[in-house]
Amino acid sequence: MGEMKNAIGDFLKAMKSLSKNNPEVMRSFREFMNSVEKEGYLDAKTKELIALGASITARCKYCIALHVSEALKAGASKEEILETVTVAILMGGGPALTHVAEVVKALEEFG
Repeated sequence: MGEMKNAIGDFLKAMKSLSKNNPEVMRSFREFMNSVEKEGYLDAKTKELIALGASITARCKYCIALHVSEALKAGASKEEILETVTVAILMGGGPALTHVAEVVKALEEFG
């Protein structure tokens, strides 16, 4: 399994542990997450690209892996993902730029 797939697996394992320890809180969080992810005024691809940009500025490897994977599944092209990266760099500066490496790893692994 690749590094980015492992990152997603680690995240899901952690979520499972939290769910066992705090089932009501995590159930509420999942309901909120599912509600936000539903298509509305924005389609799934656009929402995943926004989430990816936020993941880069938040410097979250796990989120980057997950949202690159989900953006590709939602129909985003490599070019759209890399353009999203430039917007994240605009908003997050140099520290966001360093996390482009995680995006490239995820694109190589999932794309």
